Order: sequence, then C-alpha cells, then structure tokens
Amino acid sequence: MKSAGETTLLIIGVDEAGRGPLAGPVMASAVILDPDSPIDGLNDSKQLSEKQRDHLAPLIRKQALAWSVAAATVGEIETLNILQATLLAMRRAVQALCLPDASKGVALHVQVDGNRVPDFKGLPFPCTAEAIVDGDALIPSISAASILAKVERDAWMQALDQQYPVYGFARHKGYGTAAHLQALRQHGVCPEHRRSFAPIRALIA
Repeated sequence: MKSAGETTLLIIGVDEAGRGPLAGPVMASAVILDPDSPIDGLNDSKQLSEKQRDHLAPLIRKQALAWSVAAATVGEIETLNILQATLLAMRRAVQALCLPDASKGVALHVQVDGNRVPDFKGLPFPCTAEAIVDGDALIPSISAASILAKVERDAWMQALDQQYPVYGFARHKGYGTAAHLQALRQHGVCPEHRRSFAPIRALIA
C-alpha cells in the first residue's frame, strides 16, 4: 500500500502458469502483499527451483493480505483459445480474492504480467488495471502470484499423474518433452490433452 496525495493504493499482482503445456488447465493467481510483512526471495517462478517455490508458497499464503488461485479448464482452452482462457483464469483469480479490511475505502490497482489486461468489468469491487511486460521479475506481488500459480498447477499435474500414469505428468507437468511425445505416440491422448495444440493435433490427424 502506498500514498499518492490523499489516495491510498492497494496493488493486486496477477500472473498465470501453464500456457505452453500440451495438457492440463491454465492457472492464474492474484496476490495482495502486506507491505508491513515483506517476503524475501520473490522472483519470477521460472527463475526459481522447485524447492525455492515450495518454500515461498506457504509464506505467501500466510503473510499476504489476500491471495487466490483460479483455473480455466482444457475444455475452455479448446473453446476460447489459450489466450482468452488465460485471461479468463486471471479474471477468476481477481474475482475470488477475499479482500482484507485494509482495502475498505482504498483504491485497488491490478498489475498483470504480460501485455494484455483481462476484462475486469462487473467485479464486486472497482479497480484500475495495467499490463507489465516481465512484471513477474519486477513487481513483488506479481512474482508472488507467479509462484502460487506454478505451485498449484504442478500439484494439479502430479494428481493427474495418478489418474493417467503412462504419460509422466508428474515429471514434465504436461510440457511437450520427448518422453511426453513418445508416450502420446504409444498411448494416444487422454481427456486432459489440448487437442487444438499443434503436436496433439498432428498426432490425432
């Protein structure tokens, strides 16, 4: 939170995980950090090891003023396309925030990683928004959101591995690794594969 004249601004950081994989949902997180309880080591989740992410995620959940994680399903990715599904997941994450008492009478400003801003019209609270390229490496609240989204999605893919063990989802998290592509050639696709993505579409064809 910061002061600008008489206006106090509360920042909501938003980021996603899972745009590139061939399987599974895309997830997004929204985080409002507590300026009085800073968290050391926040960074773009892709620049952190799994161990570092797993250490930071519970700290974010405990110390943030508010946080949420939301998803867009494979079906929504197929219907809308991956970009629109990602923006939908981001909107859902912001909408799911349980705002703290500190937000009463405070201006809310959403900072989204990337170059697109979701449609936030109709939210239960008014907010302004902007997109920040490489925001996950520059803005602590976006870094925190990137970590939560990544950790939650990895956990989802690990659970999916129990349901479809032949694909190795726990190892590659749905990305198009050589082992994943080989498993697809051998076993075909499962309901959680994104059929509109080129490698899957080529295999089906």
